[in-house]
Amino acid sequence: MKQILVAVVMIIPAVLPAAWGAEAPRLPVAVMTDLPVVERTPYTENADATAAVDAAFTRAKKSGKRVLIDLGGNWCGDCIVLANIMALKEMRPFLAAHFEMVSVDVGRFDKNLQIPARFGITKRLEGVPAVIVAEADGKFVNPGKITALSDARHMTPQAVADWLGQWAK
Repeated sequence: MKQILVAVVMIIPAVLPAAWGAEAPRLPVAVMTDLPVVERTPYTENADATAAVDAAFTRAKKSGKRVLIDLGGNWCGDCIVLANIMALKEMRPFLAAHFEMVSVDVGRFDKNLQIPARFGITKRLEGVPAVIVAEADGKFVNPGKITALSDARHMTPQAVADWLGQWAK
C-alpha cells in the first residue's frame, strides 16, 4: 500500500495545473514523505502582535507584496507542521518573493484577537493555523478561507505550497 501512496504523491503534483496566483514551488518527493522539524515554537508568545503586523504592512507597501499573517499557537500540532513546511529550503524563496510574513500567537483563541478583527473576523476562530492574506493596503484577499490549512498535518507539503500559491501576487 505504501508504494501505491508514494506513486500517487509523485504523480499528482505533475498533473495539477498551476495555482491561480504564482507558480508554487515543486517540492521533491523526499520532502513530502520525511518532513524535517525546524520550528518547534514558531509563535513568539510575548510579541507585540499589533506592531509586528503593522511592520509587515509597512514592508509590503515598499515591496509590493501581499501580507501573510499566520495565526496560531505553539501548543497546536498543525501550526507547527505548517511552520515547518514554510521553513523548508524549497519554500522559503517562494514565500519571500511573494509575501511579507508575520506569525501571531493567538494563545488558546484568547490572545491577539485584534488582529483577525482588523479583517472583520470577530467570532472565535474556527481553527488554527488560520492564514490571512491581505494586500499592502489592508484589503482582505482570502475571506472565508483562512482555516484551509488548519489540518496541515494531513496535507502534503506540495498541497500547502499549492494553496499558498493561489494567493501569491
